[in-house]
Amino acid sequence: MWRWVRQQLGFDPPHQSDTRTIYIANRFPQNGLYTPQKFIDNRIISSKYTVWNFVPKNLFEQFRRVANFYFLIIFLVQLMIDTPTSPITSGLPLFFVITVTAIKQGYEDWLRHNSDNEVNGAPVYVVRSGGLVKTRSKNIRVGDIVRIAKDEIFPADLVLLSSDRLDGSCHVTTASLDGETNLKTHVAVPETAVLQTVASLDTLVAVIECQQPEADLYRFMGRMIITQQMEEIVRPLGPESLLLRGARLKNTKEIFGVAIYTGMETKMALNYKSKSQKRSAVEKSMNTFLIIYLIILISEAIISTILKYTWQAEEKWDEPWYNQKTEHQRNSSKILRFISDFLAFLVLYNFIIPISLYVTVEMQKFLGSFFIGWDLDLYHEESDQKAQVNTSDLNEELGQVEYVFTDKTGTLTENEMQFRECSINGIKYQEINGRLVSEGPTPDSSDGNLSYLNSLSHLNNLSHLTTSSSFRTSPENETELIKEHDLFFKAVSLCHTVQISNVQTDGIGDGPWQSNLAPSQLEYYASSPDEKALVEAAARIGIVFIGNSEETMEVKTLGKLERYKLLHILEFDSDRRRMSVIVQAPSGEKFLFAKGAESSILPNCVGGEIEKTRIHVDEFALKGLRTLCMAYKQLTSKEYEEIDRRLFEARTALQQREEKLADVFQFIEKNLILLGATAVEDRLQDRVRETIEGLRMAGIKVWVLTGDKHETAVSVSLSCGHFHRTMNILELINQKSDSQCAEQLRQLARRIKEDHVIQHGLVVDGTSLSLALREHEKLFMEVCRNCSAVLCCRMAPLQKAKVIRLIKISPEKPITLAVGDGANDVSMIQEAHVGIGIMGKEGRQAARNSDYAIARFKFLSKLLFVHGHFYYIRIATLVQYFFYKNVCFITPQFLYQFYCLFSQQTLYDSVYLTLYNICFTSLPILIYSLLEQHIDPHVLQSKPTLYRDISKNRQLSIKTFLYWTILGFSHAFIFFFGSYFLIGKDISLLGNGQLLKPNHQMMFGNWTFGTLVFTVMVITVTVKMALETHFWTWINHLVTWGSIIFYFVFSLFYGGILWPFLGSQNMYFVFIQLLSSGSAWFAIILMVVTCLLLDIVKKVFERQLHPTNTEKAQLIKANSSIKCLDSMCCFSEGETACASVGRMLERVVGRCSPTHVSRSWSASDPFYTNDRSILTLSTMDSSTC
Repeated sequence: MWRWVRQQLGFDPPHQSDTRTIYIANRFPQNGLYTPQKFIDNRIISSKYTVWNFVPKNLFEQFRRVANFYFLIIFLVQLMIDTPTSPITSGLPLFFVITVTAIKQGYEDWLRHNSDNEVNGAPVYVVRSGGLVKTRSKNIRVGDIVRIAKDEIFPADLVLLSSDRLDGSCHVTTASLDGETNLKTHVAVPETAVLQTVASLDTLVAVIECQQPEADLYRFMGRMIITQQMEEIVRPLGPESLLLRGARLKNTKEIFGVAIYTGMETKMALNYKSKSQKRSAVEKSMNTFLIIYLIILISEAIISTILKYTWQAEEKWDEPWYNQKTEHQRNSSKILRFISDFLAFLVLYNFIIPISLYVTVEMQKFLGSFFIGWDLDLYHEESDQKAQVNTSDLNEELGQVEYVFTDKTGTLTENEMQFRECSINGIKYQEINGRLVSEGPTPDSSDGNLSYLNSLSHLNNLSHLTTSSSFRTSPENETELIKEHDLFFKAVSLCHTVQISNVQTDGIGDGPWQSNLAPSQLEYYASSPDEKALVEAAARIGIVFIGNSEETMEVKTLGKLERYKLLHILEFDSDRRRMSVIVQAPSGEKFLFAKGAESSILPNCVGGEIEKTRIHVDEFALKGLRTLCMAYKQLTSKEYEEIDRRLFEARTALQQREEKLADVFQFIEKNLILLGATAVEDRLQDRVRETIEGLRMAGIKVWVLTGDKHETAVSVSLSCGHFHRTMNILELINQKSDSQCAEQLRQLARRIKEDHVIQHGLVVDGTSLSLALREHEKLFMEVCRNCSAVLCCRMAPLQKAKVIRLIKISPEKPITLAVGDGANDVSMIQEAHVGIGIMGKEGRQAARNSDYAIARFKFLSKLLFVHGHFYYIRIATLVQYFFYKNVCFITPQFLYQFYCLFSQQTLYDSVYLTLYNICFTSLPILIYSLLEQHIDPHVLQSKPTLYRDISKNRQLSIKTFLYWTILGFSHAFIFFFGSYFLIGKDISLLGNGQLLKPNHQMMFGNWTFGTLVFTVMVITVTVKMALETHFWTWINHLVTWGSIIFYFVFSLFYGGILWPFLGSQNMYFVFIQLLSSGSAWFAIILMVVTCLLLDIVKKVFERQLHPTNTEKAQLIKANSSIKCLDSMCCFSEGETACASVGRMLERVVGRCSPTHVSRSWSASDPFYTNDRSILTLSTMDSSTC
């Protein structure tokens, strides 16, 4: 029992060993000595709560927030001691905030429960007791044999036992796991592949030993021990045998598999990513402001308590006739009385901390995030993809980005590869109109490459070349040339993991190597676009990959079908940066074909035109082409036997299998003969150059982090505008030691200081970066900070994340954003403050793990310059306004204590205290924070420099915070003292002269005075919000003026009727009498105008004398046919005084509505032209203004 409790709490995990033993069909040994391992069931649980733990768990999570916990303490204090305000004043807002948040979280969890129930209740067929039994997915146990039909989703992680094919293979797609839509082949071990019926599977006696569950989708190690005729046969199991939950069976009628990982232990479940815990700069500022206001609150409470006891030091004020102390109060401890009074003042002033700020911010972020998904400018029609928001907590962070780190392939480029050139045996060729043409004259000339084309067509008559041996040719020069090209393209056609759908081989490759024989009937699927481009190119040349059949690979060479037995695949990995296949040719010869980066292939080559190929690879890279090298070697029978033995031992090892395989791969892939190199083009995405230029104008530094080689990366950086031709390019590459790296960094730092060049660019490779980050981080960062563009090439995924972390923790603490599209970009996306996933062709892992996902890099422009700008301005104003209106609210309460002997008498009625933040002032700021557009979106997008005005959290600086705070205090003083001096001495409050002076104190008493202050305050803070609003819609008008009307209507009903459920009604008839006084109306109007006039005058002079770029952009030139915005060129000369005054008033209002600003600018207008998706930068012509 104790062990079970520890397991449930997570202290004692059920799996103690590194491996698990699974008896297929749960046929356990009968000797009684075996104790079965305990495995979890197959239920998927993505929900956070249950019916029983929702209330306690949700309350615990909510009260972990400092503000919620603070108000809970205040509420408990009100319950325990005699405080001036009712516990309802704190309890009701707290209850409202907690309830709204709980409903939101409960609804989200209810949706997750429904999704879980649908998945867990899906019907499946399981082999039990010699027959197929239909059951639910949640009932599958580890060891069960499951039958899956075509197009069904695997309900658990299964090891493939057999399929409807004789070789035991099947095809699956893992689009729901990693986004890859290509068909992947999985194979069963030969001993179980023949068991294709339920009856035959019932005779299987086998045990699987494998590793415990882990999250890596592509890693699996195990072995199957099959007992046949009292003998044990051991077969290795790897990723090719594992069918992952969530994947779908394709092109296969049915398969049988045994469940090895179930429920929350499946790889899909282990890859569930919890909501990002990143915190925005605004949230950090908000917490800082809360601490400052908490200090103000405590200070006010301490001052009030001290002044109370100072005042009561005089005997006549210690116990006045109208406030006699009880016997208990006289005998109580002075310390306890001081603490009690301090807590009472704390309760009285606690509303200076805005509890509703948190729920308003949460609602603003949640509702505001929908605008990104609804934005048609971020919708990509070709792929039918719209922008996605995975984390709404970081919306405003989009407006604070200082560094953008971007991947290259698939992010800046299309990731659509086109074969362009190749180098074969030291001769460079390019594909022109489907023909392979050697370097030199054009295809139409009568010499040069024509001899090559003629020799290729002559190959049709050289059928004897492939009869005796697949690769041996006659010694003539012509046939030697043919042999080299034949061997090169056969390597391209065989060394890959491409799959084929809808195979139709008739009529393919039956003629010369020309484009009219392109395999249009074939549809290739590949995990890498490079592989697909190369196989398609080989097919156009005439060597067509037909597909896999059992353990063979079929290739059609000029109409002749050849079958190669696939012996081994040495899979690609990022450490080796190459892959290989071992095949047996029709003649019986065994060959190893290898393909990979030149840095991993060329050092392992001992033959071929190595130097010429190296030069060609560099030339390809300078053109921005992606390069791969091809090599081969022929294996003797003895060599193959040694390789086969070593591979079997490494693949069946349960401990350190990956390290052993790496050693074996290194042993195999050496002493190669170089065949040549390929070059494919990955063209830039649309408007990448304009987007990068816009980011640079916005003051954002762009770093490109890529795994490509140095020359390719530099070429693409130049073509996309990341590097300029006039930029001074510095290089930190090929560093071999720490000392060499440090010296090079010092030289670069000196060059930057000495060179009088405005912009520098830095190129650094992965190995040099590792040395620089090891011991020279500060020196490296100093060089990087002085460079406007940095390119990091040959980068490993973890290096990308490390670079971003280095920038994040630098002294300036800049806000970073990472953009990527592949699984190798996930680490940097998660490391950056904001992660953007591109929904590209390398899967969906980046998009799933990102905070935001967009279809193209060009959409980053609007996401930052428009949405980021708006979100930041909205939430910054929201935070400042909340503190402002609460200072206005509680400061009169503090001032009132000086006039009531610090008796803790409240100025406002408890209902007003409760509803001020919940009803009377909540909606205008919420709608403002959702809809405000202080500048037209087209202007923001066409003028990226406006982004600089909000950088470095300027709208939430201490200066701005102090302005809003002082404004709140000044308005509060006007509310209080204005009411006191204008009305306090007035004996004719009712306006008809009938009020008698002896009754004046009773008529204009506490509640009348407090109600007048409260009325002026509600009107002032609401109109103040209206003055801050630039973009008016009918919703803004409804909530702004509706809030004021609601306050008056509510007060009339609340004070005009004797409500039977209210114990005491202090406000009865107070509001009606107040409004019946003309002097009260005069006082209200005068105080509201006085408060807001000061703010208006300040804005007038600031906008007139020191306008910011944003304020200039808000100004609209009167009577202009093109409605010219107030930019640097839009002040006309010789304007009249009236025009100047009118312009000044427009500047004050700062309105920017769709009717004011033209949205259809032409190239001659004084703005950057733009379409509905992205800015297109053009020159600004001042003469047009």
